Amino acid sequence: MDDQQLLRYSRQILLPQLDIDGQQRLLDSRVLIVGLGGLGAPVALYLAAAGVGTLVLADHDEVDLTNLQRQIIHQTADVGRSKVESATDSVRALNPEVEILQLPRALAGEELIKAVANVDLVMDCCDNFATRQAVNAACVCLRRPLVSGAAIRLEGQLSVFDSRRDDSPCYECLYGSGEETVLSCSEAGVIGPLVGLIGSLQALEALKLLAGFGEPMIGRLLLVDALGSRFREMRVRRDPACRCCAPVAE
Repeated sequence: MDDQQLLRYSRQILLPQLDIDGQQRLLDSRVLIVGLGGLGAPVALYLAAAGVGTLVLADHDEVDLTNLQRQIIHQTADVGRSKVESATDSVRALNPEVEILQLPRALAGEELIKAVANVDLVMDCCDNFATRQAVNAACVCLRRPLVSGAAIRLEGQLSVFDSRRDDSPCYECLYGSGEETVLSCSEAGVIGPLVGLIGSLQALEALKLLAGFGEPMIGRLLLVDALGSRFREMRVRRDPACRCCAPVAE
């Protein structure tokens, strides 16, 4: 770590829970962010600001005018551009030291497996159930921790799934394997600061996992009621019959 890095990250290095060793772990880390919308925007910006060494940005979509109410990584001039390209410009403007790998397409199959295999941590910031299931399955298969967030209308959720731990549930333990029935933001609406809040909490959980401090939200589900400004927490247990993460009987 050089003098400029010590100065850039000085305020978090001052934290005894992080210190120089934790900062070095962040600099050495690689994170995959799936989705660069309302959740992925604060995730990418905060991880870049904190000095995560490599960010892999994945999104197949283009910036739309309706995105700008909440997807703060994109600007008005970016409408019509690839979200990956737009997000890359914002991240580089914030912290040019961060290495960025671009995946401007929907991840599936072998490409998803390869992307997950080449990182230390995966951020689920997407907006559809099928992608979340596929990302979860890849993380379970490759034993990569997954930080998952969701927000719609005035409600948000956050949890961490870490298949490196025998007691950790996976995404499917919590939500099952059925068809997605929840409306999208384009159908039901969402308030901008809520996705910013959930995405910021996702970034915090990622930093805790990467740098090795605090208590990540493994086995816990945070429920946010933005209308009443209330937070509630539920315990989540591993499903011994889960089709995704249950041990295979010999």
